[in-house]
Amino acid sequence: MDGNGRWARARGLARIRGHEKGVESIRDIVTECARIDEIEYLTLYAFSRENWRRPRTEVNYLMRLLKRFCRRELKTMMDNSVRFTTIGATSGLPQDVERVLRETAHATAANERLTLCLALNYGARDEIIRAVRRVAREAAAGGLAPKAVTEETFGRYLDTAKMPDPDLIIRTAGEKRLSNFLLWQASYAELWFTDVLWPDFRKEHLADALREYSQRTRRFGGIEDVR
Repeated sequence: MDGNGRWARARGLARIRGHEKGVESIRDIVTECARIDEIEYLTLYAFSRENWRRPRTEVNYLMRLLKRFCRRELKTMMDNSVRFTTIGATSGLPQDVERVLRETAHATAANERLTLCLALNYGARDEIIRAVRRVAREAAAGGLAPKAVTEETFGRYLDTAKMPDPDLIIRTAGEKRLSNFLLWQASYAELWFTDVLWPDFRKEHLADALREYSQRTRRFGGIEDVR
């Protein structure tokens, strides 16, 4: 969800105003995805491990905004049957933030229309390293034979163990890289880029992405059926 800061700067506003406006885009996209039957999971890269390098005032504000989002948008999630979950090293977040995340996940656990996953304190390399450590510990304890470690087995140790791999990854604000996001899971994801800044991204832009995605042929390393 790139472009919050640039959106604010272009209007002579503080960066935090861009983050606030970005929440409106989240609400619009979440409700639209919940409306579309074919979409079962929506993962938003909300706060990366690298984001801790930002000014302390901005990081503190983002933590407050995250708590506010969970509390204020709970009704939206309930009204649209959205189940809330997270990936990432959330234990590294402030305790009050972690508590609100758990409460939101618990309150929405029975919802079934869409799973909204926020990637928080997340980095794909960190996720893979944490998974490798879990595999190593289990193997050292004799509970896992090295030959038993397959792609499928390894996937069970990732944060996304209960989620399918992404079909489509959307990157806003003209950026054209994965930026340490779902590197293992995105092996065969389709990528779609737009110059639209995240605070301006709405359901019509999502429709453009889905329309183009529907026209692509996904071969997963094979060849197209030409019969």
